[in-house]
Amino acid sequence: MNLHPRRLLLPLLLAAVLPLGAHAADASESEISREISAELAEARKEVRSELAAARAELETGNLELGDGLHFGKSGKRAHADASLPRAEITPRGDFLVDGKAVAIDARQRQALLAYRRQVLDIALAGIDIGERSAQMAIDAVDRGIFSLMLSAMTGSLERNLEKTIKASIEPGIIQICQGLPALHASQQLLAQSLPQFRPYATLEADDVKDCETDVRREFALN
Repeated sequence: MNLHPRRLLLPLLLAAVLPLGAHAADASESEISREISAELAEARKEVRSELAAARAELETGNLELGDGLHFGKSGKRAHADASLPRAEITPRGDFLVDGKAVAIDARQRQALLAYRRQVLDIALAGIDIGERSAQMAIDAVDRGIFSLMLSAMTGSLERNLEKTIKASIEPGIIQICQGLPALHASQQLLAQSLPQFRPYATLEADDVKDCETDVRREFALN
């Protein structure tokens, strides 16, 4: 799963901090602190609300195959051929190709539901990691607003946050990698059972094998 905390979080922090900090000459430090803390409290609520909505959408919406998973070397994306019609698994276990239900039996429906659950669990784990990273960044700003403003200008904020967040999220990403063999096995069994699913079985054995090694290498080098 290809995560870039620096690109996602630093703009959020600077957007919350720097406009308010520009009024430092006209207001007391305590007043600015209160204003910034209020902005950060609102940011926390927005993060929780938006990610709660994302979780609900995953659970209740159709799962589009070949979409949204990043595995393997350099975070390459496993996806179906763009020329293939859209394929989805519904919450009931129906298999849709180009919006039309493919005839399946009870065993195939069970396999589709199991595969859907595994993919959703990975996606939900990724959302959890993203939420934890965002809240950590917001908390870091809230604990030391003015020193962090100076750090942001010198570049040390970016480096320190990236280091802290990476240390926090690495175990979760490794755990996702460790769940890939089971996902790959389910995908292969489903492809054998349901020929129409086969073109959308895009997760490769090398993606599974390389995931944990690549994550550890990236975190060690950055």
